[in-house]
Amino acid sequence: MHAPRVISLDLDDTLWPVGPVIAAADAEFLAWLRARHPHVVHGHDVDSMRALRLQVAARFPDQSHDMTFVRRQALADQFASAGYAEHAGIDEALEVFFLGRNRVQFYDDVRPALLRLRMKYRLFAVSNGNADLKRCGIDDLFDGHVTAAAAGAAKPDARIFAHLLREARVEPIEVLHIGDDPLADVVGATQAGMQTAWLNREARAWPSHYAPPVRVITSLAEIL
Repeated sequence: MHAPRVISLDLDDTLWPVGPVIAAADAEFLAWLRARHPHVVHGHDVDSMRALRLQVAARFPDQSHDMTFVRRQALADQFASAGYAEHAGIDEALEVFFLGRNRVQFYDDVRPALLRLRMKYRLFAVSNGNADLKRCGIDDLFDGHVTAAAAGAAKPDARIFAHLLREARVEPIEVLHIGDDPLADVVGATQAGMQTAWLNREARAWPSHYAPPVRVITSLAEIL
């Protein structure tokens, strides 16, 4: 195996469990809107607002990879339906969401592993989501953060991995990409010519319709 110069890491469900984070952030988001702008969310709950975001993603397929755009547009549609034009409450509400969205609880192995990996490799985050490394408290451990919004495409699309290569100024074989998602992380990065490791924390079965991963780990400590 070629010795990597760069390690790129997925974020959600790789460095922290994302389900509880999004659930709490969505609940805070809705509660804030109900208190400040009840007409905007009248008759809505978390599930119905998620459905509105799916409708926005379908209406704007060229921007559906950008989760922040989708959330903002869905909320703007709700404000408009309630009789409001562009409103400062949209930005205020989104800030409430982002505060919760970045209130993450790292897996126990993450911080120690990142600190040690940082001594030997350049580290980049490559994520489809809209987590913020600085708000999460780990921006000092990374050389960069490639997002789907910045790259114009989400994993497993080759464009997001090409964006990483340009930013890191390395060849594909010089990157080891680590992530939890078989398709987005392992298949996508492999097709981009990178080395990969599937982070399988919960002993999940690998999908049989994909070629098996070259390397499987159960924690980031195993990379060391």
